[in-house]
Amino acid sequence: MTKILTSFLIGLLFGTGIVISGMANPAKILNFFDIAGTWDPSLAFVMGGALVVTAIGYRLVLARKHPLLAEGFNLPTRRDLDARLLGGAAVFGIGWGIAGFCPGGGIPALGLGRSEPVIFFVAMLAGMLAVKLLETMRSRTANAT
Repeated sequence: MTKILTSFLIGLLFGTGIVISGMANPAKILNFFDIAGTWDPSLAFVMGGALVVTAIGYRLVLARKHPLLAEGFNLPTRRDLDARLLGGAAVFGIGWGIAGFCPGGGIPALGLGRSEPVIFFVAMLAGMLAVKLLETMRSRTANAT
């Protein structure tokens, strides 16, 4: 129960930060990408601040023997760039540029009572489901041969 409550509180803090910084507003994101028009650099400052906090946080947390609520750290071990990673990053970036939402801003925006975040969220879930189905079909085809 402690892990669930802690996860909820961390998510609430993150979502609150996203809303306060204006990153739940797709117009701010789209204006960041509009360099020749109504460019808004605030996203760069939010990302820069997040990188500073993350860098300090990683130094402090990884200096411990284990996390507060787990037996050990679950850090990624792969360091290579493959087609799946690059393709996913490209699809993410294209979707972010079109919709002005990423999961970090789109999910907190669901609470704002507008239809755009709902459409984004449904499309995100559909994309996740499509990838799962494609991976299942691909693994079945690979196992059949």
